[in-house]
Amino acid sequence: MLRKSLLYLSQQQQIFRFVRKNGLAKKFAARFVAGETIATACDAVADLKAKGISASLDVLGESVHNEAEARETARHYLELLDEMHRRGLEVNVSVKLTALGQDINDALCEENIRAILTRARQYDGFVRLDMEGSDYTQRTIDFFEQRLFSDFPDTVGIVLQSALRRTLDDVDWSIAKQCRVRICKGAYLEPPTVAFPDKKDVDANYAMSMQRLMEKGRYPGLATHDEKLIAQAIAFAKAKGIAPDRFEFQMLYGVRRDLQEQIVKDGWRMRVYVPFGTQWYPYLMRRLAERPANLAFITGNVMKEMVRGR
Repeated sequence: MLRKSLLYLSQQQQIFRFVRKNGLAKKFAARFVAGETIATACDAVADLKAKGISASLDVLGESVHNEAEARETARHYLELLDEMHRRGLEVNVSVKLTALGQDINDALCEENIRAILTRARQYDGFVRLDMEGSDYTQRTIDFFEQRLFSDFPDTVGIVLQSALRRTLDDVDWSIAKQCRVRICKGAYLEPPTVAFPDKKDVDANYAMSMQRLMEKGRYPGLATHDEKLIAQAIAFAKAKGIAPDRFEFQMLYGVRRDLQEQIVKDGWRMRVYVPFGTQWYPYLMRRLAERPANLAFITGNVMKEMVRGR
């Protein structure tokens, strides 16, 4: 019932228009979304940089409905890359293929992502292809491998989700290809035929994937807020003699800022995923709907920071 309610709310334009004008709602959203413009997003990246934290910017928006929307998304990303470079910020972004037209046709999507990759390479930057629900997993991997990786091996990377049963095989594939991977748990609500229903199994799969990538992968991103998994990663790195510059931790903007800063102080690398754009309301509603437990997760982590005096 909660999931259906959140999905319903995410689709209500009248509510969206009201919420965008509501100061309290915008203040809450600002904790997790870096404003609506390229300027506010770059300001957030600059603030993180001052703390020794790297960032990856993401223009909010998922599957588009027509070619014009897909091309507009690509144009917005090109403007973003130009502005990051102009301001002396590391050029690093995350993008969903569906936002570039994957659900319309592959040729359109390829044209758009290649334009972004070409511009990013010009600035010695990096583009991560976000992974969406399990219906897109193989499609995204095939698109990445067959259309992009050979031409942009140093500029493009991919995401794998430990919630999926297939992921260890995908990890081995990525190691053989020596492509850059972000490993995360996955926020999507998936059927048990393709995903582990129990958290302990998701965590165990994450730990195994993480260790393989740390030991044999190419600069993996370890995306987690789980302090136990972070401690395991640090202990594994020390035991195996894996230097801090061989991998990085990754977290969401606004979540466990205290832990982000502590990891940097301890000598490890940290990157924060920074979403921004006008679509912040449907973004937050969909993220909560995909897994309503995310609401408790976000609330719990905000409370942890409050207790620590942040």
